[in-house]
Amino acid sequence: MNIRSLMLIGLSLAPGAVMADVGPAKTIASGLMNPRGIAFAPNGALYVAEGGMGGPGPCIQSPPQPPGVLRCYGETGALTEILPEGGYKRILTGLPSLALANGTSEGGPSDVAFLGAAATLTMGWAGDPAVRDSVLPPKARLLGNILHVTPSGQYKVLADIAAHEAQFNPYPNSAVDSNPYNTLVQPGRRITADAGANTLIETLANGKRRTFAVLQPVSGGRQPVPTSIAEGPDGKLYVGQLTGFPFWRGSASVLRMNSDGSNVETAVSGLTAVVDVAFDTGGAMYILEIASGQVAPFPPPAPGLGTSRLLRKCPGADPVELLAGLFFAAGVAIGPDNAAYITNRSTSPTTGEVLRLPLTPCP
Repeated sequence: MNIRSLMLIGLSLAPGAVMADVGPAKTIASGLMNPRGIAFAPNGALYVAEGGMGGPGPCIQSPPQPPGVLRCYGETGALTEILPEGGYKRILTGLPSLALANGTSEGGPSDVAFLGAAATLTMGWAGDPAVRDSVLPPKARLLGNILHVTPSGQYKVLADIAAHEAQFNPYPNSAVDSNPYNTLVQPGRRITADAGANTLIETLANGKRRTFAVLQPVSGGRQPVPTSIAEGPDGKLYVGQLTGFPFWRGSASVLRMNSDGSNVETAVSGLTAVVDVAFDTGGAMYILEIASGQVAPFPPPAPGLGTSRLLRKCPGADPVELLAGLFFAAGVAIGPDNAAYITNRSTSPTTGEVLRLPLTPCP
C-alpha cells in the first residue's frame, strides 16, 4: 500500500545523532540494537524486542525508498530481558533482521506482549511477503509472523500475519503491504496491528486468522497506519495511529472500538505520529509520539522525524506532555512500580536504550 511505515522513518537520520536532555527519566539499559516494543511479564520481568542490525545480505529494495536503497538481511534480532540491577540479557537471539546501510532496522522483532509466562513476539516485515519467501533465506519467513516464546527462549510460529494480507488485502486496488508492528494478547486470541495493511488481524488460540477491523483513511485521504493496540480499563480496545507521511501535526488519533471490533470512534484527537499506547492501573492513558509533525507551508516536507514525547491523559482530562526530549522513542510500558519504561533511540543499531520515568498519580 506504499506507505512510509514506522520501521522506515529513521532513514534520513544517522544512528549516532545527539539526543536532547530527557530530564527526570533515567537510563537503565543502553547498547541495544534498534529497541522497539517493551512489556512486563507477569513475574515483573521487563522485556524488549530488539529489531537487530541486519547483516551481510542478501539485500533487497527498501519498499518506499528510491531504487537502489537497500535493506540487508542478517540474523541479529533478539528478545531481551532488562535486568533489575541494570543492563540486559538476551534470552532469544539469531532472529531474522533487515537493516539499512546506517543500521536502522526495517524488519525484525518489533513488539513483545504477555498474558502468561510465555511471550508473544511480533516480527515486522514491511512489504509483500512474496519477496520474503522467494529471495531471502528460509529463516526470513519468520518476518511478518507472530511467535510464541517460552521463558527459556524456545519459540514456535503462531500466525503468518503478512500472508493474511497477501490473501485478503482489504484494499484490492493497492499493492500488498504488510508490517505487523504491535500485538495485544487476550484470553483465547491475539490482535495484531498491521501498520502496512492498515488493519487489525485477530489470531485465535487454534491459529485461525481473520481480519478484525479495517481502519479508514484520515483527513486528506492519508492512510491511518495503526501502530499500537491496548485494552483500556473499560474493556474497549484503543488503537494508536501513526498516519501517513508527512505526519501532519495534530492529525493523528487514538481510536476506540468494542472488543469485537465494532463501533470504531475517536477517543483522543489532535495527536501526531502515535507509535504506542498504554494504560496504568488508575486508568490513565499514556501516548507516545515519534515525530513533531509537518506544519504549513508544504512543500518541503519537514515532519520532525525522531522528535518524540510522552503524553498522559488522565481520566476526564485532556492529554498533557509528560516527557519531551526523546529521540525516536518506540515503546512504552507501565511497570508494577508505577513508573513508565520507554524504549529510546529505536533507530540505532548500537545505542538504543531503555528509560525509566517515575510517575505521580493523576490529580
